[in-house]
Amino acid sequence: MSRKAKAWIEAMRLRTLPVSVAGVVAGGGCAAYYHCFRPLPFTISLLFAVMAQIASNFANEYFDFKNGLDRKGREGFRRGVTEGDISPRAMLAATFALLAFACAVGCTLIIWGGWWLIAAGAAIAVFAMAYSAGPLPLSHHGLGEVAVIIFFGIVPVTLTAYVQAQSWMTLPVALPVSVAIGLMGANVLIVNNYRDADDDRAVNKKTTAVIFGRGVMGKVYFINGIIATVLIVIATISRMPLVWQAGALLYANLHYMLWVKLTHLEGSQLNPVLGQTAMLMFALSLWLTLALGINAL
Repeated sequence: MSRKAKAWIEAMRLRTLPVSVAGVVAGGGCAAYYHCFRPLPFTISLLFAVMAQIASNFANEYFDFKNGLDRKGREGFRRGVTEGDISPRAMLAATFALLAFACAVGCTLIIWGGWWLIAAGAAIAVFAMAYSAGPLPLSHHGLGEVAVIIFFGIVPVTLTAYVQAQSWMTLPVALPVSVAIGLMGANVLIVNNYRDADDDRAVNKKTTAVIFGRGVMGKVYFINGIIATVLIVIATISRMPLVWQAGALLYANLHYMLWVKLTHLEGSQLNPVLGQTAMLMFALSLWLTLALGINAL
């Protein structure tokens, strides 16, 4: 594989894609519990979410380069534009092309959800760009984690459930689940910012790890996982036998182990922790979907 091809794959940040998948999967589980799972809108929602995240990742790489916020040899994943493997023009074109295609795919959900979904899709598209671009890039002003909770948790879980149920009947389960998924997604970003704090501070990129320090954000990472576990239990405790809560307890234990790693490693050593945090989030969403689906029978 050529260096350029590797750079494009790296720009997709495959280790983080479970974040967008998890929200849609959890939304599908909520719909299944209410006996309204629909494979086609679920699949379309999944495609839209993944493409929107990749477009956002491309935009992040381009705009961080354009604004001088990346430098060669940084601790995190290799940046193809900064390292000269991908031209800035090609990255910008890929960003807009993929985002446009994602929006075109997402528009088909109007069939199940109604025309108001255009506004929701537009908001998601704006977020994909505003995370790194515009007059107030969210990721540069300590707002990245809040945005992730909303657009990788609350929005995908509740909307995925909505387009399948064609109503808000799923909210009693979907809402607490969506916040839990959002907190788990925020933890992925916390690991990223925790790792890159020194590089970001050097270029005045004000992530939460730069603003509050690694010590505080390490504690936030731990607390997010505990709150997410409690929310999952609240959403499911009255809807399935107690034995199913073993999944939530397993998540909590694995989350603790990752937190210990986070607070004892540094630099590129944290790259596996980032991927493992994303995969744990995805695994929890799969367990949740299985549990809700089976207990709906």
